This record gives sequence, C-alpha cells and structure tokens, in this order.
Amino acid sequence: MLRHFYLFPALLTMAAFTAGGPVADRGWVNLFNGKDLSGWDTYLAPPMDSTGKRITDQPVGLNSDPQHVFTVVTDGGEKAIRISGEGTGAVITQKNYADYHLRLQFRWGVLTWGAKKNKKKDSGLLYHSVGPYGADFGAWMRSHEFQVQEGDVGEYWGCAGGMADIPAVKRPDSGYVYDPAGQLYTFSVYNAMGRHCYKRGDAEKSTGEWNTLDLYCHGDTSVHVVNGRVMMALYHLAQSDNGTVSPLAAGRIQLQSEGAEVFYKNVRIQPITQIPVEMLK
Repeated sequence: MLRHFYLFPALLTMAAFTAGGPVADRGWVNLFNGKDLSGWDTYLAPPMDSTGKRITDQPVGLNSDPQHVFTVVTDGGEKAIRISGEGTGAVITQKNYADYHLRLQFRWGVLTWGAKKNKKKDSGLLYHSVGPYGADFGAWMRSHEFQVQEGDVGEYWGCAGGMADIPAVKRPDSGYVYDPAGQLYTFSVYNAMGRHCYKRGDAEKSTGEWNTLDLYCHGDTSVHVVNGRVMMALYHLAQSDNGTVSPLAAGRIQLQSEGAEVFYKNVRIQPITQIPVEMLK
C-alpha cells in the first residue's frame, strides 16, 4: 500500500531542533554528559515473571527504578549508560528533536532476563517519540524504532501507531526487506504487511564489540546506518489515530530496556539542513 503523504514546511517550522548540554566540535551536542542521566527520564512497564507474564498491571512508572535498570558505569575506561534489561522500558530524553544527525555507540553485555533469557539480545533506538508513556507494550511511547537486536540491527518497527513508507521487496521466507529499487509500502500495524521491515545486509560487529549507529532525520525522512553502512531509508514518517494519519517527524529519543544487558556511550546530536544525498541512493 502506498500513501501519498507529505510534511508541509509550516509543520517543519514548528518542530525546530532543540537540545541541552555542552556543545562539542563541529556543532555536536552531547546528550549523555558522561556523569549521570541528567536530561533523561526513565520509564518502566509493569513487572513480569520469568515467562514474560505480567505480575501486576501497575507500571513501575516514571523516574522510578528500584532495580537500578538504568545506571552510569565505567566501561573500558569510558563512561557509559548501562541498561541491565531486567525491566522493560526506556531511558528517554527530556527534550524533543527534529532535523538532526544522531550518533551513538552500543555494545551488548552478557545478561538476559525473563522471556528473553538465552535468546537474541534486544534493545532499540526509538525516535520521534510522542504521547503517553507505555503506549506500546506498556513500556514505550509512540515512535519509530531503529531496531537494536542481535543480527537485526537497523530494521524498522512502528511503535504504538508510528508508521513509515519504505521501498521493499516481498520475500517468501522473510517478509518485506528494504530495497531502494523496490515498491514503496506503508509499514503500519494497521496494514497487511505489518509494522516491521527487515534491513538490507548486515554490518553488526561480534557480540561484545562496540558498534556505531547513525540516525539521520530531516522533515519526514530518516535513514538508519550501522557501522557506516545504510540499512534502510524511510519516507513519509507518520502516525495513525483511529485511522487519521498525521506527521510524526519530531519528538523525544528513547533507548530501550528489553530483556538484555546493553551499554550505550558517546550519545550526541547535531542539526542538519538535509540528509546527505548518498544516504538515499
């Protein structure tokens, strides 16, 4: 299904780039100060047992972290955000962002928990996050997901009504796979192809090594890059409320806790006036 959906300049003006923290070289702004989680909130879903079943419907909630799921540690001589994965939720920027290049590094730890025990390690970079906490699976805000999962880093998931147009081809054994020469499909929980698009190729390093993620966002377009290699380009970023589609091209940034220990460092952002043309080819 192809949507004819465009983000008008007036809407872009309303979604200006904002950020806090010290300005680094070349216009970069550090979102993680290397000391603590200042500038970030945390949110945790209702706790679950070892099978993934909820123990209660009451979420642990906003800025409540009794199990210390989100901490700052020293890793290899550098400060990093450690997400234990024991609870399901996210650490979330307190400010909104649009028209930016985000760069961060991540590596996997060794721990897995609950229903994810001894399975693929899972996390995620969720961008243009808006609306209520816990809208998706009781844990995450509405957003677009730059998947961070072992072997699948760079894929797309639409969270809680987030949706995107992605050129792709249908493969019998693996759903829809990004292909810049493919047909443009709308990936949404409301459509037959679903809300998940597979990446093209693989650039993830071995488990335990540091990977660099680059996310380019401008207007209603974004590009997912893993270790310098484009995994996919997404167009007409939007959201759906009871069938009404509107732009989703600005918002907060979430880093997921989803059953696996993961470390993030060097989280920084800079404004851009366009996505590099070579990224869209």
